[in-house]
Amino acid sequence: MAASGSAVGLGNIWGFPTNAASNGGAAFLFTYLVMAFALAYPALMAELIIGRHAKANSIKALQSISRGPRTRVLAVFVGSLGILTVSFILSFYAIVSGWMMAYFLDPLARLAGMTEAAGWLTADSELRNGIFVVLFMALTIHIIRAGVKNGIERWASRLMPMLILILLLLIVYVLTLPGAMDGLRAYLVPDFSQVANPRLLVDAMGQAFFSLSLGVGTMLIYGSYISKGENLPVTGSLVALLDIGIAVIAGMLILPAMYVALAGGVQIFNPDGSLVAGPALIVSVLPEMFSAMGAVGVFVSLAFFLLMTIASLTSSISMLEVPVAFAAEYRNMRRGRAALLIGAVVTLVSLVIVLNFDPLFDLVVNYATEVSQPLLGFFFCIFVAWIWRRDAVLREIVQGSPEAESGMFWKVWPVYVKFVCPAAILLVYLG
Repeated sequence: MAASGSAVGLGNIWGFPTNAASNGGAAFLFTYLVMAFALAYPALMAELIIGRHAKANSIKALQSISRGPRTRVLAVFVGSLGILTVSFILSFYAIVSGWMMAYFLDPLARLAGMTEAAGWLTADSELRNGIFVVLFMALTIHIIRAGVKNGIERWASRLMPMLILILLLLIVYVLTLPGAMDGLRAYLVPDFSQVANPRLLVDAMGQAFFSLSLGVGTMLIYGSYISKGENLPVTGSLVALLDIGIAVIAGMLILPAMYVALAGGVQIFNPDGSLVAGPALIVSVLPEMFSAMGAVGVFVSLAFFLLMTIASLTSSISMLEVPVAFAAEYRNMRRGRAALLIGAVVTLVSLVIVLNFDPLFDLVVNYATEVSQPLLGFFFCIFVAWIWRRDAVLREIVQGSPEAESGMFWKVWPVYVKFVCPAAILLVYLG
């Protein structure tokens, strides 16, 4: 549940639908599903297997399967780049998550008759963004300081079922509204002429790696917490299916909701005819739709932004866990102190982005999720398939799944992750 919580977050409920909106709806959905199953799932299994074998942070884990000084140096580079990348991802993630918290408090303020406070919560300002970055990061740090069992696992097991329930209830409600079916058609009926678009392929691959928290060591860390008796192929499949399923289901909420907003007179198209996407979708189009619903819109808005806040938190705790685990294991730093120090640094980086939003926000998002994450995923495939001994990989897998050697997973996955995944990632990456 904790690993699923890491995978399921704003990447699914904000990133996936907004990417779908800006890349032709159903065409992006089709391409994303191909990328997720063909490239992201094998890379996910590579991280989980390495993590459970080493029971350590990403640098130490990659060094433990290295052969010789050169691959040990490469292990330090890949592990360090992963820690740096996940920290930058958390820095922009905290900003968007802060928006979700502010918009969650907005309907509560309106219900309490605090109109001026509600206006401040929904008005974009550096002060509001900075305050909510600090609040969100403080909540994330608090959970991480409590540890794996009492912090991450406890909160993930509470938040994940709540997230899924709220998402399903909102979909049922939105699909009853005028215009929703137009949005559903835009989401589910593909224009295959767009599938060959190189930009769409890169966005879909980046989305698959981002939403599954791949390449940055998050799943490797969670793999290190999985017991030797667990069936790794089954665990990895469940995490991937839940993550992909939530993303697809979230699209069934967001795209129909945009067309409901259109039916209510809200502008959802850019001047060039493309659908509004990115931050503007969540913080302008949907709130306008909720306002147009009248009294019931306050409660729908409350449920939606509670959903977004929960999704933010389940992923942010997994991101902060990566550098905290490194500091605790590699530098022998107390967990609580590591969470405070690293959380404070990430918060400062977030505040710098808040104060320089236009030049920095998209730059950090694009480089972290579309450049660094797929490249790191490529290196994880190289480590597990080319550097780590094949018999050692099999020994790790069969500990929780004795029949794995004769099963379909072991017949396909090693060859696939050795040749197909690295080549496909580079092909899309360089193309």
